[in-house]
Amino acid sequence: MIDLRSLALLLGFLLFASRAGAQATDIVAIRALQDEQAAAWNRHDARAYARLFSEDGEVVNVQGWWWKGRKEIEQKLTQAFAFVFAESRLSIVDVHVRVLTPDYALAHVLWKMEGAKGPPGGPPPREGIQLQVLRKGEDGWRIVSFQNTNSTPEVPFPKGPPSATPARP
Repeated sequence: MIDLRSLALLLGFLLFASRAGAQATDIVAIRALQDEQAAAWNRHDARAYARLFSEDGEVVNVQGWWWKGRKEIEQKLTQAFAFVFAESRLSIVDVHVRVLTPDYALAHVLWKMEGAKGPPGGPPPREGIQLQVLRKGEDGWRIVSFQNTNSTPEVPFPKGPPSATPARP
């Protein structure tokens, strides 16, 4: 016969195992969403790309431009795909997912891009990191908040001010 303590331990283990399995499934689904992101981008399909977001989703792009709502995301990307990103190709390099609750997760998405033109006065995006807040709903995982940042290789911080070069006579 099982005593209450053993039963409680067994139930705790089963609950933990169940949640771990659900988290693994969520991570797979979020990574699949990133594959959908690259596919929609590479087709230059603003509507399909915008559908990856919740209705109230928001984007802050690499320029710091803030787009609010799925409709505005689609409108702005339609404009961007007409010229600036018309020949661009997005590659997802890596995806790091942190499930916060059964319905919310964070993802850091590392990306590379080829063929984009730069904005006036700026370089074209080449590689970066997206920070995404995702929410799970009836239609699966959707992006609620999206912050995109260009990245450059990390270098050590200086240990002091630059050396002064002596003046030459």
